[in-house]
Formats: sequence, C-alpha cells, structure tokens
Amino acid sequence: MPTILFVEDDIDLTEMVNEWLTAEGYTLEVAYDGDEGWETLKQQDYDVIILDWQLPGLSGAEICRRYRDGGGVAPVVMLTGRAEIADKEEGFGIGVDDYVTKPFNLKELSARLRALLRRPHTGVKNVLTHGNLELDLVKRKITRGGAIMQLLPQEFDLLEYFMRRPDDTIASDILLQRISSVKNQADAAKLRDSIKQINQKLCLADDEQPVIEFGEETGYGLRKQSKN
Repeated sequence: MPTILFVEDDIDLTEMVNEWLTAEGYTLEVAYDGDEGWETLKQQDYDVIILDWQLPGLSGAEICRRYRDGGGVAPVVMLTGRAEIADKEEGFGIGVDDYVTKPFNLKELSARLRALLRRPHTGVKNVLTHGNLELDLVKRKITRGGAIMQLLPQEFDLLEYFMRRPDDTIASDILLQRISSVKNQADAAKLRDSIKQINQKLCLADDEQPVIEFGEETGYGLRKQSKN
C-alpha cells in the first residue's frame, strides 16, 4: 500500500484529498504547514510527497529543495495556483516531478500518482566520492586519500552540494539561493571565502590543484578528474 505525505494548509481540501486517496488504497499522512511537513519528512520515507507551493512556514519549494539536496528520491507533486512557465521551470529545477494546478479534479491527481509510482526510483547514496575524496553523509565524515579531513558544518554542506553535481558548473547566484548557510549571508565574497577555506582544508600538498574551481564568467564546480 503506497504511503503519501500530503502537506497542505487548506483543511477542506486536505480532508477531500485524504478521503479520496484513502478510498483509492493509499495511506496518507498529513501536515498543515511547511515546518511540520519538513520535520515529518525527515523522520520517515514515503512513496510520494504532495506539497502545496504556498504554505505557512517553509514553502513547498523549499521543502522539495531540502529533500533533494539531502538525497531524497521519492516523487514530488506540487499543488499550485501558479500557471506561469517560469514558475514551473523553477519547480522542475529543484526536483519537482509533476505539477497539479488548482483547482484540480481528484481523478487527475490519482492518474498522476499512478504514473509516478510506475517510475523506477534510484537508491539514496550514503557515501559520495569524487576521485580520492569521499563524503560519508551518515557519519558526516570526510576522507581524502585515506586521510580524515575536517570541515565546518556549513562547509560540509557546501561540498556535499557540489559532489551531488560533479559535472556541473554552478553560478554564484544559484549557490547563494540554494545553500542555506551562504544564503543567510547573501554575499558573493563570503561564498568565495567559504570555498577558499574548503580548498585549503582539503589540500594534501602545497602544489595540489583545488577541489573546487572558480571561473569569473561561469561559476564554481568540482575540478574534473583526469582520465588515465
């Protein structure tokens, strides 16, 4: 029996969807604001997550972003009154799998859920590797070339973000939007300093190339591994 987390602050809509999907054979757990929804999501795995975009506390988009950045792979459906293409592009960019625009037909929601549940899900990685660098996400442990490395919590989170996207070059403004520890500072200079500190702490030799590279015109990215 598929389990669903439904995060929606409209009580009438929640009751209607809950009754309908329960009759369809789903098990629903409901949260009525973004903060409750995020705390619930951290404690249990679900087959599908349904999020309202506009929520008290954390928005549905922020919940989805945190979930994906933490390695979550369950399908995410966003309920929204937003019909603009730019808004949907933003949602797909942070890991939303499908949109249902309000008002919607309950049969349409059921059909979309069935389609998402037919898709294979990839497993969540607990250890990320890049060359001789390894991040254990459960133990919050970093090793490079067998040596244990020490980073501050916000530096660890920033490095994890890059290691989940080893082939991407990420613009500064995207990093400022998506990395919570840097977002709070909202300062490109602080971002450069954080990345400089990461490179220095992960350095095994004075003449070693940095783990994270920066191009003024392109952005930041992990240094590509040489192919031998």
